[in-house]
Amino acid sequence: MKKEIQQSESRGKYFLAAFLAPLIWGFMSIAIRWVRDYPAEDILYYRILTALIILWSFILIFRRSVLQTDILHYQSLQPTEKRKVIWLTLLASVLILGNWFTYIYAVNHISIQSAAFAYLICPLLTAISAYIILKEQLSTIKKVALLFAMISVGMLASGSILEVIWSISIGLLYALYLIIQRVAQGFDKLNVLAVQLFICALFVIPKLIFNHNSIPDSPTFWITILIIAVLFTIIPLYLSMYALTKISSTTTGVLLYINPLIAFTLAVFYFKETVDPHKYIAYAIIVLAIILFNWQTIKRLSKK
Repeated sequence: MKKEIQQSESRGKYFLAAFLAPLIWGFMSIAIRWVRDYPAEDILYYRILTALIILWSFILIFRRSVLQTDILHYQSLQPTEKRKVIWLTLLASVLILGNWFTYIYAVNHISIQSAAFAYLICPLLTAISAYIILKEQLSTIKKVALLFAMISVGMLASGSILEVIWSISIGLLYALYLIIQRVAQGFDKLNVLAVQLFICALFVIPKLIFNHNSIPDSPTFWITILIIAVLFTIIPLYLSMYALTKISSTTTGVLLYINPLIAFTLAVFYFKETVDPHKYIAYAIIVLAIILFNWQTIKRLSKK
């Protein structure tokens, strides 16, 4: 019993990190809407470059020894392991780049509800993918929770086909990203994120050079980009990656439901989007699914 409590306490901070990441992301639509008059690709490009500069500056000033340790660790790997790390990092970078672009475009040009719907689908895709690819086991109560979640998603999918397509794209990209982060272990998560941002920058810099749009000169744009880069990119991504060192991809994925619940609330009460009555029932079912899926973890943390 004492050992179980100690394990629960040691996992508590990882569970908290997994909880905080989607909580922060839930409010991201507010910042994205501040710059809705700018092309989605420009928002994406400057978000990546700003986050890249800030994160690498922080690492080189305050965490150089940690970076050196990771470099030595990579050099000590066998050639096959090195290739695996390279390919997983490249794939993760492409997936998160695609997720960011589709999310920004959906929020500003489709609807905030479509972005929220994406992160309703994402945990289902993450849990199922982890079950198939990583062989992560699901208890009976978790399977019941996923069944409830699937019923809810089916209810929400009865709306616009266009919104559903965008939502599936956003959710699938991030679900696969989570799976890769769970597989790719052994390196400091902040350094991993910095490398992923660097790879993303390699994709966007050529497009930015040949971009026909002029560089924005509005202070509001750059302040918003700074907020998006730090508060809605570096911090939650690091929290998510940190949580995956001890928390399963399935649990992390289901906690993502916090994101759409907040986004849905903002869409209704802040952005005044019209919501069909049946969607309220669907979101209530998802709340029940979240509680069921994490019931054992909630019980352990409540004891702490």
